[in-house]
Amino acid sequence: MKAVERRLLRLLPRWVVVLLGVLAVGQGVLLVVQAELLVRAVAGLDAGPLPWLVGAVAGRAVLAWTVALVAGGAAARVKRGLRGALLGGPADGAGARVTLLTRGLDAVDPFFTGYVPQLLAACVVPPLVLGRLVAVDWASAVVVAVTLPLVPVFGALVGMRTAALTGRQWGLLHRLGGHFRDVLAGLGTLRAFGRTGHQSVVVRELAGEHRRATVRALRVAFLSSLVLELVCALSVALVAVPVGLRLLDGRMALGAGLLVLVLTPEVYLPLRALGQRFHASAEGVAAAEEAFAVLDAPAPPPRGGLAPGGRAPEIVLEGVTVRYPGSVEAALEGVSLRVGPGERVAVTGPSGAGKSTLLLVVAGLVVPDSGRVLVDGVDLAELDVAAWRARLGWVPQRPHLFAASVADNIRLGVPDAGEARVVEAARAAAADFVEDLPRGYATVLGEGGAGVSAGQRQRLAVARAFLAGGPVMLLDEPTARLDLHSERVLVDAAARLLAGRTAVLVAHRPALLGVADRVVRLEGGRVVEPAGTEAA
Repeated sequence: MKAVERRLLRLLPRWVVVLLGVLAVGQGVLLVVQAELLVRAVAGLDAGPLPWLVGAVAGRAVLAWTVALVAGGAAARVKRGLRGALLGGPADGAGARVTLLTRGLDAVDPFFTGYVPQLLAACVVPPLVLGRLVAVDWASAVVVAVTLPLVPVFGALVGMRTAALTGRQWGLLHRLGGHFRDVLAGLGTLRAFGRTGHQSVVVRELAGEHRRATVRALRVAFLSSLVLELVCALSVALVAVPVGLRLLDGRMALGAGLLVLVLTPEVYLPLRALGQRFHASAEGVAAAEEAFAVLDAPAPPPRGGLAPGGRAPEIVLEGVTVRYPGSVEAALEGVSLRVGPGERVAVTGPSGAGKSTLLLVVAGLVVPDSGRVLVDGVDLAELDVAAWRARLGWVPQRPHLFAASVADNIRLGVPDAGEARVVEAARAAAADFVEDLPRGYATVLGEGGAGVSAGQRQRLAVARAFLAGGPVMLLDEPTARLDLHSERVLVDAAARLLAGRTAVLVAHRPALLGVADRVVRLEGGRVVEPAGTEAA
């Protein structure tokens, strides 16, 4: 048994393993009783044992149902615990993590519901049946005892190959799922740069590799079943032929011979079924190995703390360069910029100049290839990212509103905020229109903000930032594509939002530039105007 299988078994409560073992013993005893009653009814042409035979069959069915119920409940608890542990860990490789959390952990079910109960049955039932065979005919029992080890030996030989192929299959699925999720997340960017066709080819190639790996694993699994069936059939034949000859010669009673013939296949059946259960659980074992590797990964070194709230900090960029993968030109090239405590700096420039990238760097969402970002003299790379983002207010160009109430959309960053704080933030952001909606703040919006206009969506985003109340604000062209009235209302709300806070805002239109203390222009990823240019 592999280390990962032993670790999975240790996740089961002891009482579950004991109960499954007791149920396996009960199934083995009822199996022997069933065979005895069947032989008595057939050999003696007596219908008397038939009601007891029906009872034995019904008892085995009840025990099998109980095993499925107990094993299924244990599997659900183990998966819930693993998912909770994985969700509480670092979110690196989000696409691959999604595959592991869904399809990967669901594949663990056959291990607990099939392989573990069958493993206990394989340990209990053959000795019980073999003991009864010894009492009936020791010669047949010797043949069975000699040939019985061949089944696990051949099963292990084929199983090692199956484990390797299944591990490769799971790895390809892990890669395919992760890549597909990442493609969906960046679909808008891919469309903008005309790269959707290339990614379609990549996904098709990954899917083809996974399909071929799956077929190879299934081919070995079918061959394994053939090998085990052949070994069991030959072993049963080595018992059945001598028993038949002895019955013909009259050297064995009919009842004893029938009992041997009925019980002999039952000795091999649990081991043969164990091989099938092993192949069915192989993908789940590979997924569990990946999950344990994630959980056992060393924790990242502790990063410097940064208490949320507090005064407006100073933000300094020193020689920041960012180059996206596959891009020849840098998005930012040696950008140096100082934003003083409580200062509001507007960043302008043509499309593609690197304005949005600069905001992402300050937010800690993009790591520079070179250079650094200092917050009150401390490198952002050394700070607690979660604590830093808790101090940020973010108003994007296209804020996303979820299919939830207006109040829940406003309190997105502060889910425990009360109704009074939500209303106060909305009024500060000039989102008074909410009170005119059919159900006010309880009005449920459609996905993406269906039900409100573009300007109203922007004001709800500003209300979010007001409610978060952080000392740093990042605004990415919030007035783009708004009419003049909506722009004027939003600019007034932004002026109130930015008061007393350190802010970096990307802007083109003069109305929003008037809110800034200073304007910096970017072209080609570089600062082309002095950092002291005053806003008009």
